Amino acid sequence: MKIGLFIPCYIDQFYPQVGIATLQLLEKFGCDVSFPLNQTCCGQPMANSGFAALSKGCDKNFVSNFSGFDFIVAPSGSCVLHIKEHLKDDKHPEEAIKIRNIIYELTEFLTDVLHVAEINAYFPYKVGLHNGCHGQRGLHLSSMSELVAPAFSKPEKLLSMVKGLQLSKSVRIDECCGFGGTFCVFEEAVSVKMGKDRIKEHNANDVEYITGADTSCLMHLEGILKRNRSNVKTIHIAEILNSHRS
Repeated sequence: MKIGLFIPCYIDQFYPQVGIATLQLLEKFGCDVSFPLNQTCCGQPMANSGFAALSKGCDKNFVSNFSGFDFIVAPSGSCVLHIKEHLKDDKHPEEAIKIRNIIYELTEFLTDVLHVAEINAYFPYKVGLHNGCHGQRGLHLSSMSELVAPAFSKPEKLLSMVKGLQLSKSVRIDECCGFGGTFCVFEEAVSVKMGKDRIKEHNANDVEYITGADTSCLMHLEGILKRNRSNVKTIHIAEILNSHRS
């Protein structure tokens, strides 16, 4: 199984340990993983800001880098959703469509493709789970509380396999953290207030870590936690699933 590892810009630049953990985790499950060295931004920031036409170069580069793989995996729900919904290449339209169908967010890939039933991981801490909007509502990584339907959560299912981990749920389990990409820049006050509301619920559960499948959301929450000199830390789910006894 040939896997193309897609690492979004902010993970590459600010949280490289998340990319490393993703690579190691996939290799533990027997995947043949390659990291295309010429990959760049997927184009999501431009598209979300109303400049989708300017992301054509990103699309072309993405198709060039990720053609020929059985699957493409990334530790980011938002970037995966962007590719699934927007990737186009006028010169290679069929290849772009194929890529849109074989790209997966990490937890989605582990549960739906590899059907992971056991994880040899150890993380002896009390953890709160944040559900990112793109992953939940776009990729359906977990159920939405407003729907009258059976509850499910792919990240939660994987975290339940981690030895020593105590998972705590917030009251509003699928409320936005307020990051929203450029939203946190143009609507700073609203964005920060939303983030503080999320952290307040996790603090009420006395968690030691907040985890999730989107580093962008965790980065936003981390900034608020640090400004408040909180002892609570953020950690990407890939790092937890790849953890082991020291």
